[in-house]
Amino acid sequence: MPELAEPLSEQAIELLTRLIKTPSYSREEAATADLIFEFLRQHGAQPRRELHNVWAVNRHFDAEKPTVLLNSHHDTVKPGTTWTYDPFGAVIEEDDKLIGLGSNDAGGCAVSLLATFLHFHERQDLPFNLICAITAEEEISGANGISHLLPKLGRLDLGIVGEPTQMDMAIAEKGLVVLDCTTHGQTGHAARNEGENALYKALTDIQWLQQYRFPQSSELLGPVKMTVTQIQAGTQHNVVPDTCRFVVDVRTNEFYSNEEVVRTVQEHLQSEVVPRSVRLNSSRIDPDHVLVRKGVALGRKTYGSATMSDQALMPFPTVKMGPGDSARSHTPDEYIYLYEIRGGIKAYIELLEGLQL
Repeated sequence: MPELAEPLSEQAIELLTRLIKTPSYSREEAATADLIFEFLRQHGAQPRRELHNVWAVNRHFDAEKPTVLLNSHHDTVKPGTTWTYDPFGAVIEEDDKLIGLGSNDAGGCAVSLLATFLHFHERQDLPFNLICAITAEEEISGANGISHLLPKLGRLDLGIVGEPTQMDMAIAEKGLVVLDCTTHGQTGHAARNEGENALYKALTDIQWLQQYRFPQSSELLGPVKMTVTQIQAGTQHNVVPDTCRFVVDVRTNEFYSNEEVVRTVQEHLQSEVVPRSVRLNSSRIDPDHVLVRKGVALGRKTYGSATMSDQALMPFPTVKMGPGDSARSHTPDEYIYLYEIRGGIKAYIELLEGLQL
């Protein structure tokens, strides 16, 4: 491991235990933002803060060079009731397992990127600039997280998004759009042949959603996937319902923008179709990008990710990678191994060392 990485690794682990012990639910991240700000300051960086987002720029920033963003998040979901450990206990077991809320998603990634940034912070010979931003509201795709901060960071040429991927590289990620659909009919008495049943009309639309296939399927992400997840109709057993509401979860691939998918659905359904948001689009980086090629040369696998991250909000090439395992996220007794953090820092440094953009 490079000379500076070893002490930084242990300091990063110490920071992670402090972050776990400090509740940081989405929109309630003020205290962990304080910890991250102070960590950067104590290590000679000049951190800045906007709301609960903290970022810093390498000391010898040069506007003529390309800029790489290192980003992860410090908010967490709320713990479920089936935890057997204290979610904020930051217990380290004998096998080097650190247990606590946010340890895996995405505290381990956040502190690993912070240590990586500090490793390069003073370097005058970097062929690129580095910005490290640890941001808020990722778990709720909130407006005051990375999307709020990005306009303040200037031109960004490449991003590494820290999420638990076992340090493999997600070079594509599915987008998300949620559709609220409403079908209208007319009430009538269920005992007589009267009224117009909105529920039956909705079933026709739901059948179309179940059967329709968008023409272009992705090698990395597969097809666009539409799933009806909620439905509500009727007020009592003997009244034909005049309204039926249902919700559709749509996961898009890189061939279709969310706007295109919404238009297609609206053209085919008799229901009113209203998207909650169209900003969480699918993302993809060219598999031949220099960063991807270097990662593969270092033994990192590439894949397409079905899970959502702040990568969806970045309109520039990105890869998603970090220590930990996505399967542990949002689970009882969430954990990360300390060797994963040490290895993650080493891998990040190897990936960026000598990178020519």
